[in-house]
Amino acid sequence: MIRISHLMLLLAFLCLSFLTSTQTASSKGNDYARDACKVTRYPDLCIHSLAPFSSVAKRSPSKWARAGVSVTISEVKNVQSYLGKLKRNKILRGRNRVALSDCVESFSNALDELHRSLGVLRRLSRSTFGTQMGDLNTWISAALTDEETCLDGFQGRNGKHIKLLQNRVQNVSHITSNALALVNELATTGLESITDP
Repeated sequence: MIRISHLMLLLAFLCLSFLTSTQTASSKGNDYARDACKVTRYPDLCIHSLAPFSSVAKRSPSKWARAGVSVTISEVKNVQSYLGKLKRNKILRGRNRVALSDCVESFSNALDELHRSLGVLRRLSRSTFGTQMGDLNTWISAALTDEETCLDGFQGRNGKHIKLLQNRVQNVSHITSNALALVNELATTGLESITDP
């Protein structure tokens, strides 16, 4: 009987130790994301969307910038899919349908610019770092402008589908803004994290 209670006590201690170490690791991961996201305009959204990258990115500005652009690409694809569904199902009519077509084109352009940006982030170089940062700033800013242009076509419009579209586009523009801030942080502090010639 005494052995069973000792065994139970040992098992409880091991479980508690495991839970404590897991929480500490998770807390540390959130600290990394919180630190990286301090430079963004929408830090809560940044932390929420980038926390899964904490164990890899840690304190690396280049990895946070890459994660920010990767998440943005994923979110832009989700919105692009939603826009395509609205267009295919002919849910919007008249002027709203024209605005939707413009929106689809804007998101296609934004996705191209973001893919180009991710390609550069994957092959950063000390020798071309300044040019790369300039290109990244230009392309991600253009993607953000494309997303905001999409919203312009629906300004002053009402309806369930339009409100949902506006919310989704606004959310992705906030994520893009965060990615741009992470790239700008890399531009100011990231040379130390680049190891090639």
